[in-house]
Amino acid sequence: MTILGEMRTLDGDRGVIRVEDIYDTDIDDLWQACTDPERLSRWIANVSGELTVGGDIQASFTSTWTGSGRIEVCDPPHHLLLTMEPGTEDETQIEGWLSAEGDRTRLTVEERGLRLPQLRLHGAGWQAHLEDLHRSMVGKPPAWKARWDELTPAYQVAPIT
Repeated sequence: MTILGEMRTLDGDRGVIRVEDIYDTDIDDLWQACTDPERLSRWIANVSGELTVGGDIQASFTSTWTGSGRIEVCDPPHHLLLTMEPGTEDETQIEGWLSAEGDRTRLTVEERGLRLPQLRLHGAGWQAHLEDLHRSMVGKPPAWKARWDELTPAYQVAPIT
């Protein structure tokens, strides 16, 4: 089992998970998969709300997390930054960067501000989400829960730097 995620501490209470993968599609198609509500629902979350910079959104993830967010940056097709649960003690930021690599595209996702006791569970979760993105690109349904169950033991013993 390959660990794709890197986990780091930010301070004594919070940390960051960073995952990345390369997809067999061009940057514009992958951007659409990461920003279009219909395509997002195929692999990670049902998203609604004001889908513009500064807009408030609601998201229900396949991981069962449901909550609010705000779009901070949207620079198609390269950069997206969301603040989740803004203004609360559970506030985190999810940031995504896309870069073309020939006819393929690299997606890097980082979630910052996670509580350290939950970091490993989120690491497994983000890896499962990125794998579901691959699945959605070939018309397969998400397998988040089963994959999260498989990945969690490896993330539980993975280092946090």
